[in-house]
Amino acid sequence: MPPPELAFVPFRIPMRLRFRRVDHRAGVLVRGPAGWGEFSPFPEYAPDYTSRWLAAAREAATVAWPAPRRSSIPVNVTVPAVDPSTASALVRDSGCRTAKVKVAEPGQTLADDVARVTAVREALGPDGSIRVDANGAWDVASASLAITRLAPLGLEYVEQPVATLEEMRDLRGRVTVPLAADESVRTAEDPLRIADLDAADVLVLKVQPLGGVHRALEIADAAGLPVVVSSALETSVGLAAGLAFAAALPELPYACGLATASLLAGDVVLDTLAPEGGAIAVRRPLPDPALLTTWAPGPEDAAELLQRLADADAAAGSFR
Repeated sequence: MPPPELAFVPFRIPMRLRFRRVDHRAGVLVRGPAGWGEFSPFPEYAPDYTSRWLAAAREAATVAWPAPRRSSIPVNVTVPAVDPSTASALVRDSGCRTAKVKVAEPGQTLADDVARVTAVREALGPDGSIRVDANGAWDVASASLAITRLAPLGLEYVEQPVATLEEMRDLRGRVTVPLAADESVRTAEDPLRIADLDAADVLVLKVQPLGGVHRALEIADAAGLPVVVSSALETSVGLAAGLAFAAALPELPYACGLATASLLAGDVVLDTLAPEGGAIAVRRPLPDPALLTTWAPGPEDAAELLQRLADADAAAGSFR
């Protein structure tokens, strides 16, 4: 049986604030018989890894997602490595009762992190939840020190404080704050390895890096740990896949990191997946033709993005 026809639409959207060391998000939207998917790996990723992102886009375009168990997903506000005043404003304007705060930014100090998290705590009040994310930037000793300094501010968990699962396991024996695994799971050759190590209390799972909603559900089930569904800084097309994943999980004990559309200067849909009252209603908005034109990259950038998709295709050998 021949594969279904697919359409490819490149996009490039600036970010309102520099985040995760990038100032724009770019990728390719994929349209197929089941809907729209998004392929938007970060620039540093090689084709053998971006092939997973392509698998997720293909799934969204060609395969039905699981039936939802819930119609609304609680979410956190994401606070980049900004100054305390900006951090406070982001939290107050979000309507969310949980905040994820970026720490360990290159060029910044632990004192900067403490000041930022302190401002977030003051903005949330004593009953709000705070989680911090180091993106694997610390070594075990630095992570232990930083967590000890930040713990009095009340941390729900620390996301990816160190780079590897082995380091996570070591650190987990030194601190009392729960640890969440993100990069060490999604960039691993075998994401299910987390189930064999006593390395984390929580899993942060993202649909694109894991290869799609169905694969992410398999990993969550096999790991047997509480799951936080997070975004990879997608447009609302990609965020819809995250919502579908979160909606299909048997249990959802934590707020999810899916309220990131506001970090972009625009979107490819009119009905942006933004939170109301700290939650996002589960839905799948369609791209708007005018917005696709607005955010279309120039010819050279478009060609480069399509080449990245082709390279991922070649690495996977399945997107044909």
